[in-house]
Amino acid sequence: IKTLCSFLQIGRNMHGGNQTIISEFILLGLSNQAEQQKLIFVLFLCMYLVTVVGNGLIILAISVDVHLHTPMYLFLANLSFADISSISSLVPKMLMNIQMKSQSISYGNCITQMYFSIMSVVTENFLLGTMAYDRFVAICHPLNYTTIMRPRLCILLAVIPWVLSNGIALTHTLLLIRLLFCNTNTLPHFFCDLATLLKLSCSDTTINELVLFVVGLSVITFPFALILFSYVCIIKAVLKISSAEGKRKAFSTCGSHLTVVLLFYGTIVGVYFFPSSTHPEDTDKIGAVLITLVTPMMNPFIYTLRNKDMKGALTKLINRKSSSL
Repeated sequence: IKTLCSFLQIGRNMHGGNQTIISEFILLGLSNQAEQQKLIFVLFLCMYLVTVVGNGLIILAISVDVHLHTPMYLFLANLSFADISSISSLVPKMLMNIQMKSQSISYGNCITQMYFSIMSVVTENFLLGTMAYDRFVAICHPLNYTTIMRPRLCILLAVIPWVLSNGIALTHTLLLIRLLFCNTNTLPHFFCDLATLLKLSCSDTTINELVLFVVGLSVITFPFALILFSYVCIIKAVLKISSAEGKRKAFSTCGSHLTVVLLFYGTIVGVYFFPSSTHPEDTDKIGAVLITLVTPMMNPFIYTLRNKDMKGALTKLINRKSSSL
């Protein structure tokens, strides 16, 4: 991506005439005050470490413990990897800029950062829909679960979100790199956000905005519809269970996933469907922090605190490492 951007920049400089072409952007970040930047550095560093360590332990525990080699935990491992990718595409550059007292990011690095941030968030969105379908099969068709969720289908359901998200991210990237940025290079954000970059461009962004609206709406609607359908069927199936213990066990198998879904989509609805009219830029920053940083950090806690199998696997893993040390 960075190489492609470099070639395009050379072409723009050749055909741009006297027009100044921007080769880097200035990220204003979350605050310009020195004291607040120190606090932001410590806070974001802690969030980054907790997210990487927490999700990394989940991936390691699932790969080591044979009892967790099931479709549900396969999708969970992919979700954890998407969370690590999401926060790793944003936070390290932000921390480096704060430490070096610099706000610049090159054009190629900016486009690359945007690509991976889109890919990670879209992948997480699709994986939540896939995990809802898995819970639907497990609760509504328990006798046929192994037949329906056969290994080949599980691998396909795990791979499709990554393929679709890369295709969507590549589409936005190819549409963006054809645009010119010539008036200003100041981004009122802490990372290279697609919507913010479109506002900054001096080219016609009609096609970009149309694709962003159509694709964005589809990415949100289809997984959410699958999740909604799955849980409606799950609730109907659970209500038919006569014993209270059976209902509790059925709901406990999807409690962690439902909590993550409410956190993810609740943030999107609260921030983007009911935005603040006074400071829309601040609203975008808050929404980005919640979706790309807070949600990936909370997912490991949600899945480990509410899941006995994960707690057992992590305990075994930690004890094994402690004994080896």
